[in-house]
Amino acid sequence: MIHYQIQASDPHAHLFRVEIRTDIAASQQQFSLPAWLPGSYMIRDFARHLIDIRAFDSNDEEIALTQLDKQTWQADNHSGSLTICYQVYAWDLSVRGAHLDQTHGFFNGSATFVALHGLEDKPVTMELLPPVGDGYDDWKVATAMPLDGAKLYGFGRYRAADYAELIDHPVEIGDFTVATFEAAGVPHDLVLSGRHWADTDRICADLKKICEKQIALFGGAPFDRYLFMTQVVGSGFGGLEHRASTALVCGRNDLPSVTETELSEGYRTFLSLCSHEYFHNWNIKRIKPAVFTPYDLSQESYTNQLWAYEGITSYFDDLTVYRAGCIDAETYLEQVSQLMTRVTRGPGRLLQTLRDSSTNAWTKFYKQDENAQNAIVSYYTKGSMFALYLDLTIRLETYNNHSLDDVMVQLWRQYGQTGIGTNDNSHQRIVESLLGRNADDLFAWLDNSDDLPLPELLAQFGCQMTLRNHAGANDKGGKASNVNQLDLGARYSSGSNGAEITTVRNGSAAHQAGLAAGDKLIAINNLQVSGDVEQMLAKYRQGQRLPIHWFRRDELMTSILELRAAEPDTVSITISDEALLSRWL
Repeated sequence: MIHYQIQASDPHAHLFRVEIRTDIAASQQQFSLPAWLPGSYMIRDFARHLIDIRAFDSNDEEIALTQLDKQTWQADNHSGSLTICYQVYAWDLSVRGAHLDQTHGFFNGSATFVALHGLEDKPVTMELLPPVGDGYDDWKVATAMPLDGAKLYGFGRYRAADYAELIDHPVEIGDFTVATFEAAGVPHDLVLSGRHWADTDRICADLKKICEKQIALFGGAPFDRYLFMTQVVGSGFGGLEHRASTALVCGRNDLPSVTETELSEGYRTFLSLCSHEYFHNWNIKRIKPAVFTPYDLSQESYTNQLWAYEGITSYFDDLTVYRAGCIDAETYLEQVSQLMTRVTRGPGRLLQTLRDSSTNAWTKFYKQDENAQNAIVSYYTKGSMFALYLDLTIRLETYNNHSLDDVMVQLWRQYGQTGIGTNDNSHQRIVESLLGRNADDLFAWLDNSDDLPLPELLAQFGCQMTLRNHAGANDKGGKASNVNQLDLGARYSSGSNGAEITTVRNGSAAHQAGLAAGDKLIAINNLQVSGDVEQMLAKYRQGQRLPIHWFRRDELMTSILELRAAEPDTVSITISDEALLSRWL
């Protein structure tokens, strides 16, 4: 047995203290901390946060440690037992790492617990001690890790079947809010950490409907209990899936209060986030690429299948919110329009394929810079569009006898329930079995950077998809009453003393004028820029050439901005035939 112990030893200094004890260690025991964690495909180098690493033998004599690389150590030990101690600096307020202060604590096992090499498949216990210091009497523990002596929401001992399970149960400690509900007979808990005024009854009622739709799709829940662990902050967004819980971050105003009856955009987004992470219980936590069975967390683990695991999940997240009755069809189509708009506004969609986007997640998608829109496409958003393309095609060709739902059910039976990982053609083989034909023509779009033929397909399901000009900086897509006739071709943040350029679209007026990310545009046609640039440009006509001035670093620059017509890069989907739409929604 391997025993892990962790304690918030100094919340003010953001330090957890970790101790690992085992009596089955080898004479030369190596141990390491993961470099990344499942679901977030970037090297995080969590080991940089480990402090004061020491090892002791059975006589409590300190053992010399040798560091082998940035995240691996070796202890020479001949006593038959080994104790490893270290501290973790926890100041990452995200769903990926660890965070600790006097208000709460949170940690992912991947960022906190080292693995003993050769012993990763052994059962473990994890003892969570109360924080050191005064003022923590009301603190509780939230985790989906099985109890092993601890009481529910209490400090004490927990257990896991192996190291992989240990690090797949994040932990929240603090004086948080807990609300409970059942979905298909399975207990679910909503944990809200941070100051909030949320109407937990309403949230639980909506989450119950969403969860039950997904459980019904797959024929049952793959866990006995589930937690939505949510850190409520002033402004934030994020989620990360785990085998029986999800770690979430949301803005305080995204959650509805008891006085709010309308469905706000923020709350709709929160429900979609919860739906997304919940769908991952099947699609990536259990159905997963063969290269992830098991995970190699010491280095990058490449797959070109992320379009299926994030793209298909992104398609089902809003769709499930609709199916659960939380939004109507018109609102759902607005959501689809906005997702498509994020794709069509990026020239990079015409350069990078979905398979390439998946493979290069480690260096391109997770390390985006100011040129990302010109160079890459998201396997989340375009992957969702491809999932829509597959769903509608399957429905059309099988006269609505089959859909993408059936693909997911077959994936669950063939791969999720068996533990076998998917190969590059696993999804295509299942689609072919439903269509009764070769599907090379459909899956060729994964290696093609052209725009998907969705307008024609949507028309056969009673939807009209059109491209229009954008209606301003806050236009995300969908319907709009007024649109811009001219387009700068740059994103920016406005201030009283100018507009700071954040991105420039290749081929745009801003690009041709020489503007670049980081420039501060201060004057157009010898007039100060002090607000909405599009509003200033609306006073002029297409083809006019206007002098512009800006600062690049501390140097004043000048050029000519030739005004161009706004490109139709914003998607709007409207209902044209309710009867046809019912074949899909």
